Amino acid sequence: MNRRKFIKKGILGTAGIAIATGFYTWQIEPFWLEFVHRKMPVKNLPDQFIGKTLMQISDVHIGNEFDYQYIIDSFIKAQKLNPDFVVYTGDYVSYENEQQFAQLDDVLKYTVRGKIGTYGVLGNHDYGEEWSEQDVADQITNQLEQAGIQILSNNSEKINGLNIIGIDDYWGLNFNPKQILSQQNKNEANITLCHNPDVCDLDVWDDYEGWILSGHTHGGQCKPPFLKPPLLPVKNKKYDAGEIDLTNGRKLYINRAIGHLYQVRFNVRPEITVFELAKT
Repeated sequence: MNRRKFIKKGILGTAGIAIATGFYTWQIEPFWLEFVHRKMPVKNLPDQFIGKTLMQISDVHIGNEFDYQYIIDSFIKAQKLNPDFVVYTGDYVSYENEQQFAQLDDVLKYTVRGKIGTYGVLGNHDYGEEWSEQDVADQITNQLEQAGIQILSNNSEKINGLNIIGIDDYWGLNFNPKQILSQQNKNEANITLCHNPDVCDLDVWDDYEGWILSGHTHGGQCKPPFLKPPLLPVKNKKYDAGEIDLTNGRKLYINRAIGHLYQVRFNVRPEITVFELAKT
């Protein structure tokens, strides 16, 4: 093979790899949902909840950026797992205008609900433009609650000794974690929903012990193998995805998101997490 043919084949091969990778990141991985199954050891967990399942769904992002029939199909798959609890950790829409309300209603016909309880918190995108439109947040909250998702805004729900705590969004209009965290008891079983994991670094937790379930980062959506994702919408860049031990009796889990702001993912598959509750 002469030099010219060698160079030509190399260029064609490189172009082929680039096209295949581009197609994969655009049309394959954004819709390649992974159900991640994990144990969740909870301090002070009541015996009646040992072995129960808690499903986390985060960052649904209904809007115009991708075909959200995939979200409906994913919800139908998730329903078949028959979870005991379902929690949603924010960003139900990618808000542009009132069209997203109708789109959200289309998806909420297939809401995944828990046999025992279904809870959620708002994310920054649920507050509309520049995260500053209370009427948008109110409308989305109403739609979610009509679909059977109890929205927790700096308050909690106690279920026979298990506390599900909801902190409103860090970038939203109603962020007030002290309001609820100051009331919590470390001798009880606690699970906190908080869209943005940067809240974990604020001086608001006092002697809280328990889990914190977040989303927001999407795991970066694109990540080089063996490296950290280059783009993360958080101050603390260690908060990308998965389980993180915060010490002091706190553990954080960051869900990689089921939806996406833009239809592109590489090495960061969309996720629904299924936890099995256990005693520590």
